[in-house]
Amino acid sequence: MHTLRYLNLSAAGFGGVVPPQLGNLTNLHVLDLHHFSSLVYAENLQWLSHLVKLKHLDLSRVDLSKASDWFQVTNTLPSLVEIHLSGCQLHRLPLQADVNFSSLSILDLSSNSFSNPSIPGWIFKLNSLVSLDLSHNNFQGQLPHGLRNLSSLRYLNLYWNNFNSSIPSWLYGFTSLEFLNLGSNYFHGSISNGFQNLTSLTTLDLSGNELTGAVPNSMGSLCSLKKIKLSGLHLSRDLSEILRALSSPGCLLNRLESLYLDSCEIFGHLTDRLLLFKNLADLSLSRNSISGSIPVSLGLLASLRTLDLSKNRVNGTLPESIGQLWKMEKLWLSHNMLEGVVSEVHFANLTRLRLFQASGNPLVLEASPEWVPPFQLGVMALSSWHLGPKFPSWLRSQRDFVYLDISVTGIIDTIPNWFWNLSTIYFSLNLSHNQIYGELPHRIGTSPVADLVYVDLSFNHFDGPLPCLSSEVNTLDLSNNLFSGPISNLLCSKMEEPYWLEILHLADNHLSGEIPDCWMNWPNLVSVDLENNSLSGVIPSSMGSLNLLQSLHLRKNNLSGVLPSSLQNCTILLAIDLGENHFVGNIPGWIGEKLSDSIIISLGSNRFQGQIPDNLCSLSYLTILDLAHNNLSGTIPKCFMNLSAMAAN
Repeated sequence: MHTLRYLNLSAAGFGGVVPPQLGNLTNLHVLDLHHFSSLVYAENLQWLSHLVKLKHLDLSRVDLSKASDWFQVTNTLPSLVEIHLSGCQLHRLPLQADVNFSSLSILDLSSNSFSNPSIPGWIFKLNSLVSLDLSHNNFQGQLPHGLRNLSSLRYLNLYWNNFNSSIPSWLYGFTSLEFLNLGSNYFHGSISNGFQNLTSLTTLDLSGNELTGAVPNSMGSLCSLKKIKLSGLHLSRDLSEILRALSSPGCLLNRLESLYLDSCEIFGHLTDRLLLFKNLADLSLSRNSISGSIPVSLGLLASLRTLDLSKNRVNGTLPESIGQLWKMEKLWLSHNMLEGVVSEVHFANLTRLRLFQASGNPLVLEASPEWVPPFQLGVMALSSWHLGPKFPSWLRSQRDFVYLDISVTGIIDTIPNWFWNLSTIYFSLNLSHNQIYGELPHRIGTSPVADLVYVDLSFNHFDGPLPCLSSEVNTLDLSNNLFSGPISNLLCSKMEEPYWLEILHLADNHLSGEIPDCWMNWPNLVSVDLENNSLSGVIPSSMGSLNLLQSLHLRKNNLSGVLPSSLQNCTILLAIDLGENHFVGNIPGWIGEKLSDSIIISLGSNRFQGQIPDNLCSLSYLTILDLAHNNLSGTIPKCFMNLSAMAAN
């Protein structure tokens, strides 16, 4: 082992401390321990000082928060060519240092969220650097002038910092730059013609800044450019003007592969000028004000892999030519004004399609019951389409669903048994706002439906008993159905493993019986809505164990008794609605003392008696207070005038 020169244990699943015995491998040239989680850590890096022949070091995602010697040690390794310390929880860089990295060409310190307000000066002395990644940190202010010393850079990533200035003119002298990412900062001003000097650029990301105005025509002369990301800029231009700038003088036409212009305040129409970019594979125009129809000629963009036109004002019908885009993998058309019929022809050659999101368009799918789609989708969202009245049988061929949303689609039918066996990797299922009827399987969220996390079956006609849940379910919305019987089957059965449920909405059903006393098994609940059922008895004391509860709705049941004092343990409750029940006793003073973050308190239409407690005046965030239709006596506390949030609203 002493002769070992190359050691790669990256993403091997190890945990715990990095063994210092690695320092005995003194002939190592390459050491790669990078992980995808911070389960590996080192309390110091003294062992690393023995690896004097090391050229490549990658400790990305290894927790070095306690290794305060990381810089001093790595600075003693004279042969280092690459250092990768991304996501190591380093927190602070030394401000001044004499650096010995004479051979260093690649430095990656990304995703550490350094407390340093600016890039320390010693980095600017690394004249041999060709790659510098400082993304996902907290650097701010102007781009430091010292960076101009690193004129050999081919890769510069400053994404997701807080730089706040115009883009300095000296940056346009970096003629060797191939990759430049200044995205998600606060750079302002216009997009300069100076970018035409960066003739080696293949990737340019200026997204998420405060840059305004036109895309300069000179950008079209960057003949090596393959990817342009301008998302979130205030371009405020017609789409055809932007495409004209990028197509002049013309050397981009056969080079550009990815163009991201989402959220750029763009208007105008989709035009045939798009066809000039013959190798365009990724086009994102979402969240703009583009109108008009999708041109038939779009089907000639044979290289398209992803197309995002969501959240625009595109209207008319979906052209059948879209089905000729045989390389298409992801297609977003959601929330436009498309209408008309979509047929099997529209999907004829989309064999690679894995994501199709087109919700929010009143489209009608006409497919034969025997249709077998040519694709296998992982994500499908067709909310607001017309798919019914029969449950779509063509779904039977889809085996890879992670996300399925066919809400508001006019289905008036039962769910066939085969549906629950469709996918073993379901994550999210939304069948809400249809007229689906019948009973659910005995258990939801596990075999035969594995790993369901989000389940929304609300606003249907499901009946029968509530199902049992898998421990994996995070959100369950069965509200506005015809479920009947007790809720104990759902809440109190098979408690061998922890449950992750955060959202439980069962409102507006025909549920009856008492609220069971097993809430301690659901410690992650944030929102509970059982209103408008026929539940009776008292609020069980175990409901007070829900320390994360923010919203509790029990309105319009037949609940009675006094409010359990254990509820005062739910100290982050924002909304509590117990109206239209039969609760008795005094309004407890602990509501004002313990539920200090409450915004809504509704106790109306009960049988509370006694005086209104002055403690309620302590609820400084309270905007709605309903105590009407009770048997209260005495005077309204004068301190109610101090409920400033209520007055403001």
